[in-house]
Amino acid sequence: MLKEGETRIPSGCAISGVIDKSGKRMNGEAMIRSIAVMHERSNGLGGGFAAYGIYPEYKDYYALHLFYDSPSSKKECEDFLERHFDIINLSKIPTRKIPEITDEPLIWRYFVTPLPTKLAASGLDEREFVAKCVFRVNTRISGAYVFSSGKNMGVFKAVGYPEDVGRFYKLEEYEGYAFTVHGRYPTNTPGWWGGAHPFALLDYSVVHNGEISSYDANRRAIEQYGYSCTLQTDTEVIAYIVDYLNRKKGLSMEEIAHVVAAPFWETIGHMDKKKQEYHETLRTIFAPQLITGPFSIIVGFEGGLMALNDRLKLRSMVIAEKGDKVYIASEEAAIRIIEPDLDCVYAPAGGCPVVVRLNGGEQ
Repeated sequence: MLKEGETRIPSGCAISGVIDKSGKRMNGEAMIRSIAVMHERSNGLGGGFAAYGIYPEYKDYYALHLFYDSPSSKKECEDFLERHFDIINLSKIPTRKIPEITDEPLIWRYFVTPLPTKLAASGLDEREFVAKCVFRVNTRISGAYVFSSGKNMGVFKAVGYPEDVGRFYKLEEYEGYAFTVHGRYPTNTPGWWGGAHPFALLDYSVVHNGEISSYDANRRAIEQYGYSCTLQTDTEVIAYIVDYLNRKKGLSMEEIAHVVAAPFWETIGHMDKKKQEYHETLRTIFAPQLITGPFSIIVGFEGGLMALNDRLKLRSMVIAEKGDKVYIASEEAAIRIIEPDLDCVYAPAGGCPVVVRLNGGEQ
């Protein structure tokens, strides 16, 4: 397995996303074509998709996607799941054999809801209970990895080029109101199935182009709140920061952006008093969640997407709109390949989030 400590390669990575604000569902084929345009930004060490609204018939249940290294790890994990959840449906995640994707683990999907007795005994709310169980599997059951755990959404990822990953998982057969996709060109971490993007917890997912120079500080801080970084890449911590700030602390996506890509103190000093107080408060209270280093990210969440650059805009990102659809990508070409006739195209300023939510449409 190629590891970046052995072979230093330049930072690349490609991200792309789309959301239909009306809630109308589309299939994943367009996103396969979008990411394929940016093939040179990946090196085959990882690709993946997050899709929202794809399980309407099971929308009230958590969809757990798991990798297993062996039948024994699968049995141990399923024993754990049966003790904590009512399993409504379980099956292999459908894939097609293609020569570009090799050494695949066992890939399974479970639609579950917490057992009422276990949930009551835990003293936790439902989402916290599920999150705790995800970390329990990923830290204590060898060879089992929960890589997706939200309702009415799913992550599909592998080692390979992203367009091949999309064909492997038959993404053209899924329909959702929003998709994100990532092509990896990793620089500091190994290429393995669990380390491919997106990274997800509950309904939050993150695809990321760049490097997190503050990773060690961010990881130490977030692990104080019960999170465990187990997937051997820095991006994982962003997903947990988003979960912590939104689900546990109640911050909006806009406020989260002002934490992770907070303005410089000098910039805050030139703001009017009300804005100064707002940003000073966020920077002071949530200082450990500030992310430094070059990055562009797309955060998926129930009912929306957020696009965000670092403060200095050191990674490219383009936004475009066409009717109810909003597109986000590392390159404009990745958008125009699927929608040539756009209403508008623009590049967001560094540290300024673009948050797109459903306008009341179906999920």
